[in-house]
Parts: sequence; C-alpha cells; structure tokens
Amino acid sequence: MTVSSDLDLSVLLADTEAEILRVVADRDPSTIGVYEMIRYHLGLDGSEGPRGKRMRPLLGLLAYASIAGEHSRALPGAAAVELGHNFSLVHDDIEDGDVERRHRPTLWTIHGIPQAINTGDTLFSLSRIALHRLTDLGFPDSTVLRLMRLYDETCLALCEGQYIDIAMSASDELISVDRYFDMIGRKTAALIAASIEAGALLATTDEQVIARYRAFGWALGLAFQLNDDLLGIWGPERTTGKEPSDVVHHKKTLPVIYAAEHAGPEDRERLAELRAATDPTTAEVAEIIEILERTGAREYTRDQARHYRDQALAELDAAGVVKPEARARLEQIIVSVIDA
Repeated sequence: MTVSSDLDLSVLLADTEAEILRVVADRDPSTIGVYEMIRYHLGLDGSEGPRGKRMRPLLGLLAYASIAGEHSRALPGAAAVELGHNFSLVHDDIEDGDVERRHRPTLWTIHGIPQAINTGDTLFSLSRIALHRLTDLGFPDSTVLRLMRLYDETCLALCEGQYIDIAMSASDELISVDRYFDMIGRKTAALIAASIEAGALLATTDEQVIARYRAFGWALGLAFQLNDDLLGIWGPERTTGKEPSDVVHHKKTLPVIYAAEHAGPEDRERLAELRAATDPTTAEVAEIIEILERTGAREYTRDQARHYRDQALAELDAAGVVKPEARARLEQIIVSVIDA
C-alpha cells in the first residue's frame, strides 16, 4: 500500500513539532529563559535530546485525517494537546520527586521548584493559546469553543486523578481495583480520549462518529496505562526508557492492588510486610514479584490491557468512516505502545 504523506507518522511528527515551536517561540527578550526551559523539557532545545513518542497529538491528527483526508488544519489542536500533557508532566516530576525524565535531569532539579512550577503554568497557558489559531484557520467559533470546553474538562479530570494518586501514595492503605480504574481513567484515559475526540470534532459534525472516536480513545488510554503498569515491573529498560523499578519505589499500580485484594491470607500478610520496607533488598523485591505472579496479578493486568486494546479497535471500526490507511497507522501506534 502506498502511504499518503498525510498519514506518514514522521511527517505528522515533524509538523506537530513545528507547530509547537511556533507556539513556544521567544515572545519577549526579557523572558527568554522560560521558553528555553520549555524547549528543554520538550526535547526541542536543539540538543537532539529525547522527545517522547508524541503519541497523543499523533492520535488526534490521525483521527482527524481518517475523516477529513488531511492533517494540517488540525495541527493547532495537536500542539495544544502535547503542551497540555507536558504541563502536567513538569508538575508531576515535582510532586513525585523524580530527578530524571527520558534520561535527562528533570526541570526542577536544574532550575529549582519555583521556576519549574512557573514553567508548567506557562505550558498550560500556551496550550490554550495554541487553540486560538483554529479560528484563524476558519473553524467556526462554536467548534473552537466546544474544543476549549473539552480541553478544560479534561484538564480538570487530570487534576482530579492526580489528587487521587497523591492521596493514595500518602496512605498506607491500598485503594480498590475499581477505584484504581477510576483514577487512571482521569489521569491517563481522559487526555487520550480528548485528543482523539478533538480530532474527530474538528473533522465532522456527526455526533455518533465523535462519540465512537471518544470511546476508542478512552479504551486505548486504559490499555496504555495498564501496559505501562506491566512494564514498570516486568518490562525491559530498552522498551520503557527507564529501569522497571515500580516495586522498588513502592508504586501502587494495578498488579500490586490486585494481588492485595486476591492473595490468600499468608501472601497478603507477607506482601504488606515486604512493601513496608523502606529500602527493599533485591531478594525482597524478587519475593514481592513472586507473590504478584502467584496471585495472578500479572496475568490479570495483561488480560485487562488486551481487553481494552481490542475494545479500542472495535470502537474505531464501529465508527464506520475510517480509511484503511488511517486505520493501519492508528493500529501501528497502538501496537507500538501496547505490547501486552
């Protein structure tokens, strides 16, 4: 199959980054520093630093192109999504105390917490400004306003999910499996669903199609997070870009929560003892992983990731408007980031 340039992922990626650079260009000689920090965090500082997969904007552009046949008019929306996602990452790094992202020092470790918070706030503001160019491209005001409302509601969901995550991390108790799905729905699925819904919303007024695309994005977002949970414990570093150390760092991801709910009394008690260790040894980490596997937590998480991945593709097909090339590219992204 001949691949249209509008569906070539490298073209979409380059165009998205060009649009982002247009938005984060220096605006005032006296405030150049904040834009330099933004470009550093995004990996767009000219150092050939790691940039991330840009999965969310790519999905949005492909959603738009799968209906409209081209992607360029949706680029401001894609830039807004990526800038908004990265505002949350800058703040997450501070809240989680992470000193490295994509093999480089995090922003707050270089410039301090106050400047990093301000840079995150600037990214949020610029993500809103990016959306205004849709008006310049001729989209109706009603469409732009609807997209802004979607964006605002999604940012609120992100903050709500982060609240649950921080509260969970601060507590010795584990939340339920159901509550965990609620949290990742807000933290992860909401933004991916909004990215894809935005692409559809810009391309069509058919509400049934828009709803199907959103459902596709929601299921995909859940699958993405569950796959990440697997990789955080069992994934090779070459796949994740980071050491699989969720157990060492006491992260309360689905495998741990599921094991705590379903383990027998002896395993549940031992798991609690091991997780209470401030600095678990290699042997203790191995024992925790053995308990997770023995209770079926690994298999359950993998099955759920596959379930939501397959549900995502079913929702995409049910939309009934996807061109074969576009579906192939969407599936290419799904397979590349969800390998459960």
